[in-house]
Amino acid sequence: MKQQKSLNSLIFSQPAWQRFARSTSGKIGLILTVGLIVVAVLAPLIYPYNAAVDRDYLSRLVAPSIKHWFGTDGLGRDLLVRVWHGLGISLLVSLVSVGAGLFVGALLGLFAGYFRGWAEVAIGILADILLAFPSILLAIAIVTVTGPSLQSVIIAVSVVQIPIYIRLTRSMVLSLREQEFVLAVKALGASDLRIIFRHILPGSLAPLVVQATLSTGTATLEAAGLGFLGLGAQPPAPELGTMLSDAFKGGYALSSPWTILFPGLLITLTVLGFNLLGDGLRDVLDPRGN
Repeated sequence: MKQQKSLNSLIFSQPAWQRFARSTSGKIGLILTVGLIVVAVLAPLIYPYNAAVDRDYLSRLVAPSIKHWFGTDGLGRDLLVRVWHGLGISLLVSLVSVGAGLFVGALLGLFAGYFRGWAEVAIGILADILLAFPSILLAIAIVTVTGPSLQSVIIAVSVVQIPIYIRLTRSMVLSLREQEFVLAVKALGASDLRIIFRHILPGSLAPLVVQATLSTGTATLEAAGLGFLGLGAQPPAPELGTMLSDAFKGGYALSSPWTILFPGLLITLTVLGFNLLGDGLRDVLDPRGN
């Protein structure tokens, strides 16, 4: 009985690591993402920060210098500190949103692809409805209903991610449910839930991991976009999109370009890192290469 290769065998096999080592984009993405995550995790440990009391009007819009490496914003707040802590908020929103969207979408996709019938029709209609709206407009609509906050952004971005994983998981299940190893365990009397979670799900994880990595970059952009529109984390929280919004609303984005340069750079590096890592993981986890 020939089983579908598990995610562990795909990742930890020597050929997989050899392919990843040859992937320049994968290595750059791994360095970027690990570096950004480590920096974000260390921020509250190395430099505890209370945004509510951080302001110095005598140091408004100071250009980058030895004292303020990234300069200061319209309230005299050190941009290095705010960008450093804002990176953690952006990564938290992105990772939690993608994780929630992956969990719900994959679960619905598993049941739609395995049981077919009315479950597939109902879940397919739900996915089509969500995909009918541009992702940013759907996210804006959800945040408008739930109210601007960090929690609302996480919910909105999660909902936007769900149909992607429904369709991807359903397509994988449809190809796996007729495989010999699935038919064999079904003939031996295994329950549907055991077949789904013990045999089909492990064979579907590889493309889901790749998609989740790529979706993290998209989620970062969507969360920053909501923050820029004033629908995300509310001031004085140091969220990257909100920092860009403050600079434009304050009218000093062009006269003091460092106020948008460094938050924008962190957003760009985050998106770039996860996209490059996703490309590298695609080479490693592509079953056709194993």
